[in-house]
Parts: sequence; C-alpha cells; structure tokens
Amino acid sequence: MCFLSPLLPLSLSADPHNPEIFPGTPNPLFTESPLPYHLPPFAEIKDAHFAPAYERGMAENLREVAKIADNSAGPTFDNTIVALERSGQLLARTDRVFNILAAGMTNPTLQKIESEFAPKLAAHNDAILLNAALFARIKDLYDSRSTLGLDGESARLLERYYKDFVRAGARLSDEDKVRLKSMNAQLASLSTQFSQNVLKEINASSVMVSDADDLAGLSASAIATAKADGSDGKYAIRLTNTTGQPPLGLLLNREVRTRLMDASLARGSRGGEFDNRAVVARIALLRSERAALLGYPSHAAYQLEEQTAGKVETVNRLLADLAPPAVANARREAAEMQALVDGEKGGFQIAAQDWELYAEKLRRARYAFDESELKPYFELHRVLTDGVFFAAHRLYGLTFKERPDLHGYDPDMVVYEVFNEDGSPLALFLGDYYARPSKSGGAWMNDYVPQSGLLGNRPVVANHLNIPTPPAGEPILLTLDEVTTMFHEFGHALHGMFSNVKYPRFSGTEVPRDFVEYPSQVNEMWAQWPEVLKNYAKHYRTGALLPSSLLEKVEAAAKFNQGYKTTEYLAAAILDQAWHQLKPTEVPAADGVVAFEKSALAGHGVDFAPVPPRYRTTYFSHIFSGGYSAGYYSYIWSEVLDADSVEWFKAHGGLTRANGEHFRATLLSRGGSADAMTLFRDFTGKDPYIEPLLKRRGLENFIRR
Repeated sequence: MCFLSPLLPLSLSADPHNPEIFPGTPNPLFTESPLPYHLPPFAEIKDAHFAPAYERGMAENLREVAKIADNSAGPTFDNTIVALERSGQLLARTDRVFNILAAGMTNPTLQKIESEFAPKLAAHNDAILLNAALFARIKDLYDSRSTLGLDGESARLLERYYKDFVRAGARLSDEDKVRLKSMNAQLASLSTQFSQNVLKEINASSVMVSDADDLAGLSASAIATAKADGSDGKYAIRLTNTTGQPPLGLLLNREVRTRLMDASLARGSRGGEFDNRAVVARIALLRSERAALLGYPSHAAYQLEEQTAGKVETVNRLLADLAPPAVANARREAAEMQALVDGEKGGFQIAAQDWELYAEKLRRARYAFDESELKPYFELHRVLTDGVFFAAHRLYGLTFKERPDLHGYDPDMVVYEVFNEDGSPLALFLGDYYARPSKSGGAWMNDYVPQSGLLGNRPVVANHLNIPTPPAGEPILLTLDEVTTMFHEFGHALHGMFSNVKYPRFSGTEVPRDFVEYPSQVNEMWAQWPEVLKNYAKHYRTGALLPSSLLEKVEAAAKFNQGYKTTEYLAAAILDQAWHQLKPTEVPAADGVVAFEKSALAGHGVDFAPVPPRYRTTYFSHIFSGGYSAGYYSYIWSEVLDADSVEWFKAHGGLTRANGEHFRATLLSRGGSADAMTLFRDFTGKDPYIEPLLKRRGLENFIRR
C-alpha cells in the first residue's frame, strides 16, 4: 500500500508537455513501464507529468482504500490486508520516480513540485492512516490473529499494519487527529525546505581563489576542475555536504584551508535565504509536540520503539560508552600532529582546517605512504567490474551483463542485468557515480522497482555516488574511501536484489533503520580481501598489481586517525539524540539553535574544536530531511553487527559460495519479513558482541568496562 489524499490540482499552464492539456501526449507514469523489469522510461518522463500523476494516483488510492474500508463483507486477511498491499500502485510508482529524479537530477521545476506536494502527500497518508472504518477492520483482524491460520510473513504483515495505524494516531480523538494532520503537513513542508536550502547553499557557496599558487597541494586535474568551475579568472572550490572537505587534506595554504572550513561550518546559520535555524527549531518543536500527542516522552522515544535498539536509554548508553575513549584517542592524535606543526615552526595550534593535512603528514611519517599513492590503482570501472562484481560472483555466483539498450536518467549511467549462478534473471542494477550540481550530496541506494511476489515484480536497484569527474580524457581514479563506499552501497543493492518476499511492505531494505546499514557495512570487508583486491587494484596505466609493500602499509594504518573519525561521527549522533529527546518546552527558538548545539556537545564531552561534528545541525540532512531522525546512531549500532559478522566470515573460510548462500538465505533475502535480530541470529548462530568493533576502532584499551 502506498501511504502518500485528494488534492487541489496545481495550476496547469499551456505547456506542450502537459498531458492534461494536450491529450495526444500520453503520461508514461499512468501505466506500468513496458521496459524489462518495469525499469522507469526516463527518456519519456517530463517534469510536467508528475503533477497529474500524483493527483490521479492519490485519488485512485483513496478510492481503493474507501472500497476496502466500506466493504459490507466482514474483514478477512485477503479483503483487507492483502487488498491494502495491492493498492496505490500508480501513486507509489510516481513517488518513486519523482524521488529518484529529485535526488539525482533536480531542477527548479522539480523543487517547486516537491514543495507544493509534500504537505499534500502528508495529508494523503493521514487520510488513510486515520480512517476509522479502515482501522476498525484491521483491529478486528489483529484481535483475532491467533485464529486466522496465517503463515509467518502474513502474520507479521498484519501485526505491522496494526502498529503502523496505532503509531500514526488511529486511536486519537477526532480533535487530536485534526491537530496531528496539521503537524504532519507542516513537517513535510519544513523537511523539504531544509533539504532544498542545504543543496542550494552548497551550490552557491564555493570558496573562490584568485591565484593558482594558493591551490598548491591539489592535483593538476583538481586545479583544472576548480578553474572550470570558477569565473572571471578565479578558481572555485566546491563544497560537499559533510563538515570535512576533501581538499583540506591537500591544500598547503592555511588561509585557504581556513576559509574553506569556515564556509563549511557556517552553512545554514549565517543569515540569508538559506539559513536553516528557524526551520530546525520549528521541526524539532513539531516533532516533540507530535510525540507528546501520541503518548511518547520524546520524538526519539517514538522513533526508537520500532528499531532494534528499542529504547532511548540503550542508545544513550552506547554513545556515552564510546564518546570518552573516542575523544581521548582524538586528543592523543591531535598532540602528535601538534608536534609536527611545532617541528615545522608553524606557529599555530592544530585546528579543524589543519587536521586532514597533518594527519596525512603523520601517516606518511609513520607508515611511509601517501594516500595519493593508492589512487592510480583504483580506476572506477575496474573497481566496479573486477572488484565489486567479482566479489559478488565469488560469494553469490552472480554475473552481470551490460544492457546498452536500457538507460537511466543521465547519459553516464550504466545499466546491468544481473543473473543467478544457474543463469536465471535476478534484477537490474544501475550505477550513477558522478557528482553534478543537480545531485544531492553523499551516496545512497534506491529501489527503482521493489521486489514483490504478490505483485510479480523483480527488483531494479541503483547505486548513487558523488565522485568528481576529471577533465576530459583523464581516468577516474578513486580514493580508498571512495572504493569502500562503492562496496558499501553495493551491499545495499544486494539487500534489494536478493529480496525474496511476498509482500511489498517487507521488500529488500524495508527493515529497521538501525539494521539497514548492517548488510552494506558487511560488504565493505571484501574491498580489501586479498583475493578481491589483487583482482581489481591494478595500475591504470601499466596494469601492475598494487604492491604488497604498499598494501601492508595500508593495513598497518587501518586504526590510524580512528579517534578523529569516531569522534566526528559520535558528535553528530549525539546532536541527533539531543534534538530529538527534547520536550516541547525545551526546544530553543531559532536564535538559540547554535547555542543549543554547543551546549549539547559540551554536555557529552565531545566539544573538541579540532574535531567538529560530521554534520552541524543546520546542514544535517540525514535527520531533518532524510529519514534518520533519532536514528543517526544506527551506523555505529550496525557496525557492532557488521564487525561481528566479519569475524563470522573469517572463521568460516571467507569468500566462499557456501558462506554467500548462507548469508543470502538466512538474512539478505528475508527483507523485513521477520524480526531483524532474529535474522542476525539465524545467520551468525548467536547474539552480537561489541569486542570486534572496539578492536577495529582501536578502542579496546580505552573503553569503560
């Protein structure tokens, strides 16, 4: 079922692409795609198709729901729950395609549609979830569930529907339902405003440099890209969405580094059209008030109820245990870098803008290698085909065939058909790897078509990264972090492609937020697995293998800088919890947002200026527009499961077909059709333990016992 209400139509102008005005132009969203695997026909889809498709989709969905709710026959699992799972397909299809384009190739028209439809889609969800007659049917089935003779997946689906409706406010009074609808509409609009402000400011906030000499340390291709991005003879250093900026590890000019870090840290909080402080304050207040209305002490308590962590106290304890040793590690690392600064007679205290540069100097001094030495061995296409795909073949028997007859929404996207070991078709996989001004920052996986036995859909999934495109004719060489990200995102893709469930509600990555990162983090292990590494880590010019001596240095440096990496992450996770554990009376006004952030970091002992949070509040898209509210802790939570699972693979022989089949059968194929921690135990045979994570991050000698 698509939870996304009858709408007032948008103003329709005399646009030749508008199918409502020019009926001879069919709207491709109105019907299921005729392409293989129902791949969306991106070449035919125009911006003007979305408003009519949303309107028709919502109206159609409400008619379907009304038919279910008003059915004169008594409720049965098929005429209520299964019928809901089949409903809303036009709306779901439209929303998926819109969100794909809004994230991957947005424009002012799509942003306007997003802003106008966000509150209407929220109202549509409420029209379904707060439908008293529909909830009465679901409750009747839920109360008699033990007598229905349902299989495990069906029983879980019924339970999930009941909980979804209860958590959405189905048991509220009519008066409170009106309040709730207003809150949801406002939150939808505010979240959209937040994300659009972040993207617009990133594109408008390049740091301009007049003299190429001030870019010393950057590669020739990076300088050429900066020149191409600039104007009036100046060079432009574009920002990325995280606090840390990649050029900071290379730029030798401290004044330029300082300007770049200052620009990054100030985003969303310096006044002007992109200022997000008032948006943050309003979102936090509305979320807190909504939680109280639904009977929860905080938004975090509401969110965590449905996660594997379960309780606010559990997450707080995890963060409290990890923060002190992480900061202690970071302070030790800072002292080591300060010694380098003093040895150079730099005359300054190590600061956030200096960390990456001096960390790299320290790495070179201690392990005798430079990160840049690795890049010639990591050419993008080879990493994908001879690394990511190779590991998937060895572990799961998959093969990949490029489909030049099929296309994504950008000409640089590549489409592959994926086959099981027996030759049977499994899925389509799309790769969208390059950065664009119209593209959201970071990396993510999308379900273009979720798998479902009920609907007869096989999966179409895509990975999206933001790798800078070099000047024409030059190879696309990756950093080690970018290589790891490719393997990580493909782990999400495998979760989607291997899905083998009946109901759309449980497809692929439809699992608790603090479990969804777990399979993808497991897949990172194969990036440096010897058999995989030697197959793809080859010099782009000579084909020579990555020297074992260099690899040994990389492995020796694995725990290097972990104090910084853990602290910057934990600081962001702590900010997330701090904002979402507030009662309504505790939420600061817009002019108190920055002070609240400072106080929250200090209160948890992570206010170490050389290591700012990975995201500051005003550009923290994960939690204010990206679905991770009160859930950013999930990366470290998932890493506990991941590190434990890596030990399982190592103990059972590593990269083998038997191990791959076991992981696929017990966990990757099950989606959300069973309890997440039950799936983990089915795979590993035991409960998780934290020691492998502590060892990985170099915290085993620091952690409080």
